[in-house]
Amino acid sequence: MQKTRVSRALSALVLVCAALAASAAPKPAKPVPATKVPGIEQVQATTLANGMRVIVWTDRDIPNVALYNWVRVGSRNEVSGITGLAHFFEHMMFNGTARRAPGEFDKLMEAQGGSNNAFTSENVTVYQDWVPRSALDLVLDLESDRLANLAFDPKVVESERGVVYSERRLSVEDNNQGFLVEQVQATAFVAHPYQIPTIGWPADIQSWKLEDLQKFFKTNYAPNNCTLIMVGDLSAEEGFALAKRYLEPIPRQEPPPPVRTTEPEQLGEKRVSIERPAQTPLLYYAYKSPAANDPQGPAINLLMSILTDGNSARLHRLLVEEKKLAIEVGGSFQEGFDPGLTWVQLTLPEGVKIPDVEKTLDEALAQVVSGGVTDAELTRAKNQYASGFWSRIATINGKASLLGEFEVFDGDYRKLFDSPATYEKVTRADLQKAAALIFQKNHRTVGVLSSPPEPATPVTAAPAPEAKP
Repeated sequence: MQKTRVSRALSALVLVCAALAASAAPKPAKPVPATKVPGIEQVQATTLANGMRVIVWTDRDIPNVALYNWVRVGSRNEVSGITGLAHFFEHMMFNGTARRAPGEFDKLMEAQGGSNNAFTSENVTVYQDWVPRSALDLVLDLESDRLANLAFDPKVVESERGVVYSERRLSVEDNNQGFLVEQVQATAFVAHPYQIPTIGWPADIQSWKLEDLQKFFKTNYAPNNCTLIMVGDLSAEEGFALAKRYLEPIPRQEPPPPVRTTEPEQLGEKRVSIERPAQTPLLYYAYKSPAANDPQGPAINLLMSILTDGNSARLHRLLVEEKKLAIEVGGSFQEGFDPGLTWVQLTLPEGVKIPDVEKTLDEALAQVVSGGVTDAELTRAKNQYASGFWSRIATINGKASLLGEFEVFDGDYRKLFDSPATYEKVTRADLQKAAALIFQKNHRTVGVLSSPPEPATPVTAAPAPEAKP
């Protein structure tokens, strides 16, 4: 269950020359005004005695509450031999405690009309609950129980080990897109743990020991490594009181060791070429990029929207509609705690000459670096961002997600309330600067996945005529 940070999900890109973009672009849309986000006065935060950060946003629109527990652990916190453990605990956290049997977490919550989910990424593991306010005591009791008393039943561990391995087989080994992403990412990074796949390497999944699990859990699932978000029909006083009652008794632990590795500068293009059955070949570019909290982040996000978001995106128009060199284009700025990757991903038609696609894509990206984008493209991207942002923040679920993103990745939930204004300030010059930063050939890893060539049909020589006697 891997997800990357919302609004910057995986897609891909390709650009057209400025003249072509100007002639093909739709009529300029009116920009959405950068309205100050309301509600900051309804948000309060505290830190419990055990180090857990708790943030409550009171929203009385409906009698429900969205609860997110952001645990600062992902595959970047793993090392060889224990890869995949962060994702494994996403499964284990639903599989019983010293007080409750496996499956009881779901049954109790669903009996009260609630639901839950979770996801793991390179940077975080996030647990989500959606419940009526009448079930708040229950959900805080459940969350505290699995943080304080998670069971490590060997039978359950082995059962979930098999589930995770099957998930890996389905999402990576039997999936061309997942397989190529894994290989490109592992090649792009030589030192930083971003090279580790979130789901883990096969041999590690098969060989985790019980003591590995117990040590990993004690270190990373400590309350001082968590940020709890509650949004909905409750006051800050209610939320803090519940957190103190159920979660504050859990003892804090020594902080997890920091990730100190800095990826060395990439000094030349890397290439990954994979041959396996594929009706639609794949071409992926992965460029080294800054961390999530970099000041150029908004410009990079808007740039990727212009290039890859929707049928009117530059690269879609160029590669799919005009040149017929691709059947799908996607791209994203993969934001994390440390410098990561910006992806450009193309799905190609069968029989296409991949060098021709690369040449066209390279020229399009170079044109963005040299010529920038149009006013109409920038306005469209800003409007798309604004539309997505306001749609999300209109719900308690979106509020909980956004609060956590800004608190955990940007270091301060209050930056959420300035986000539309921050994006509105981005200029065409900022986007051109971002393009020059990202689209450097020496800083990219290229991945190609295509079917092996058909074996040549052997030519059988005609039998020689028999000699006449």
